[in-house]
Amino acid sequence: MQSSNGPELRGSTINLDNITAKTDLSNRHTKIVCTLGPACWEVDQLEKLIECGMSVARFNFSHGDHGGHQACLDRLRQAAANKNSHVAVMLDTKGPEIRSGFFANGAKKVCLAKGESIILTTDYAFKGDKFKLACSYPAICTSVTVGQSILCADGSLVLTVLSIDEAAGEVTCRIENNAEIGERKNMNLPGVVVDLPTLTEKDISDIADWGCKNKVDFIAASFVRKATDVHKIREVLDNNGGSTTKIICKIENLEGLENYHEILAATDGIMVARGDLGMEIPPEKVFLAQKMMIREANIVGKFVITATQMLESMITNPRPTRAECSDVANAVLDGTDCVMLSGETANGEHFEAAVTIMARTCCEAESSINFDSLYQAVRNSTIRKYGHLSTSESIASSAVKTAIDVMAKAIIVCSESGNTASQIAKFRPGMKVIVITTKAHTGTQSFGVLKGVTSKVIASFDDETKAINDVITELRTTGVANSGEPIVVVHGAVAKKGATNTMKIEYA
Repeated sequence: MQSSNGPELRGSTINLDNITAKTDLSNRHTKIVCTLGPACWEVDQLEKLIECGMSVARFNFSHGDHGGHQACLDRLRQAAANKNSHVAVMLDTKGPEIRSGFFANGAKKVCLAKGESIILTTDYAFKGDKFKLACSYPAICTSVTVGQSILCADGSLVLTVLSIDEAAGEVTCRIENNAEIGERKNMNLPGVVVDLPTLTEKDISDIADWGCKNKVDFIAASFVRKATDVHKIREVLDNNGGSTTKIICKIENLEGLENYHEILAATDGIMVARGDLGMEIPPEKVFLAQKMMIREANIVGKFVITATQMLESMITNPRPTRAECSDVANAVLDGTDCVMLSGETANGEHFEAAVTIMARTCCEAESSINFDSLYQAVRNSTIRKYGHLSTSESIASSAVKTAIDVMAKAIIVCSESGNTASQIAKFRPGMKVIVITTKAHTGTQSFGVLKGVTSKVIASFDDETKAINDVITELRTTGVANSGEPIVVVHGAVAKKGATNTMKIEYA
């Protein structure tokens, strides 16, 4: 933190009153992504998720089939209609993966002892035991080196490579810890550039035959490692009627981090996927990667989702650990646009409580942010990186600065594509931002992931003034703005997509 007298310690805005005050949930900025699953996928349960704060519903295509996901999507859209909510839909691809194989004699698990040796074979038809396991990655012998670690079952089993027999397709490893594992467990090769396609045949089918057909808002692409991966996904979308769908790149390994800037330039959004990332790089380095990725995305104005194990203990427990709440809060303070729940909602006994405590934690973190200083920090960082603001950024920056100066109660944005709304959100206004649009996908995408943004979808912009006045009236009746208080309006020739926007001040 910087003051006129120089640097100061962070937290100067926090005092006992903040700690003892009731949580204000009325103006939460950070959005919440919820993974749908058996624990929460009935209509009444989905309505509860929406009430508690879900803005994006994640469909995890590592599990289930198209028919099951379709039934769940139909229920979600019914729940969203019932609640008049613009909840967005995310398809999360399975992506490339390396897995261990099946066991012999119908065994469901094997017990492995520390210090013993085990062989990994590329013969995936081999039925394994505690002495030898199949591995689905055909190139493992040419990818690993002696002394390297191999992680299995989310890191619960650590192996060290002792020798490699390329002719036999076998890697002999030392078992570093006692472990009990089941069939088909995930395997990670830290630091290895894996020779697997980012988009598998299944992923392409899921995107084309389900995602585009259902006009999903976002594709979250697993294990994106370079910009060409993004171009390939965009090609699949464009060829199947999905040109309005936005791409979220999940950064899950070192190669993705090394190519982060080129990926960021090509994608619409980023997911900090800390689960696999924490196996591919040292776990004590993950928070550094998180901060780096969020900051760079903030500067270029692209949304970021922070994901994995945020409230993991709530899969079984009714309350999170204090460390988990701190993790959520710190992601908000880092600048994330969204936080994500996985098993907590998909399979958790306390899915409603998980979303509620996440929303409350986000609000408490935001209450300690000085949004005026944050605006200036985003602006300064952008200029420092690029030397100037683009025309659209300049107008968005001016709108937010004006809203700060006149103490506006809200910013109204008329936007067809959602680009203007995204630019406004980049500069982190502390007041509400309402997007008025005629495009349903702009409404759901803006509400889904843009920090502090809500949406209103209208039939036509033929009477733009009436649409704006209707929103101002609603702001007045809901107590957001009192009569006579200023509201900043950003709009332009919205019938001309991409036209330069103008700004004015209206009064409630």
